[in-house]
Amino acid sequence: MSKASDNGQFVIETRGLDVYYGDFQALNGVDIQFPQNSITALIGPSGCGKSTALRALNRMNDLIPIARTEGEVIYQGHNIYADDVDPVEVRRRIGMVFQKPNPFPKSIYENVAWGARINGYKGNMDALVEESLRGAALWGEVKDKLNESGLSLSGGQQQRLCIARAIAVKPDIVLMDEPCSALDPIATLRIEELLQDLKERYTIIMVTHNMQQAARASDFTAVFYVNEQTRTGYLLEYGATKELFTNPKNSTTEDYITGRFG
Repeated sequence: MSKASDNGQFVIETRGLDVYYGDFQALNGVDIQFPQNSITALIGPSGCGKSTALRALNRMNDLIPIARTEGEVIYQGHNIYADDVDPVEVRRRIGMVFQKPNPFPKSIYENVAWGARINGYKGNMDALVEESLRGAALWGEVKDKLNESGLSLSGGQQQRLCIARAIAVKPDIVLMDEPCSALDPIATLRIEELLQDLKERYTIIMVTHNMQQAARASDFTAVFYVNEQTRTGYLLEYGATKELFTNPKNSTTEDYITGRFG
């Protein structure tokens, strides 16, 4: 895959995306385009497929033996599910930050350097570690203890360390699966502020259960819902966040975001 063009309006899009776990269809017919250098929030009730959709964007579902994906995810003009595409390379270009902070049981320095090292980085590692920690708004807090364990940090710091680890390999896109759900309100605010800085350099797509967070932090919002008969998730509505929250086109979207149900 070639490097992303700065001219592309959409950095990644799905076409007819279906995901199955064994015989169960978890996601049906998702068509969505993600603009470059923006934050898109995926929201919806539990079980609607939003995390499944997120993991489909960098083939993380491939790691689940019973999972099967149909349709296309187009990134840089290529379907990432084509036979000739290396899923490891996909995950380098499209990084991921998980719900629960998961630093490695290594030093703060090695947590950041690890991904770059296994990808064959030949540059100045000290400079890359500092750049990545600065990019995750963590350098000032850890610069004097780089050799201490990443596990010694607070929950919010650990999550920012995981963000530093993700951006150290220079991805185009950073996926985040409820990155603030395990954090207190102050740490959550720090992450939300960080997202606004990160979108200058990356495209961010995040799942959140917090609709207030989606309204505050995202540029675009995709609302997922679930078919009550089949329990299959689908894309209900997608658009600019401000428009979607103030003037949703779908009555079910309005009911969900106003808390009437879901």
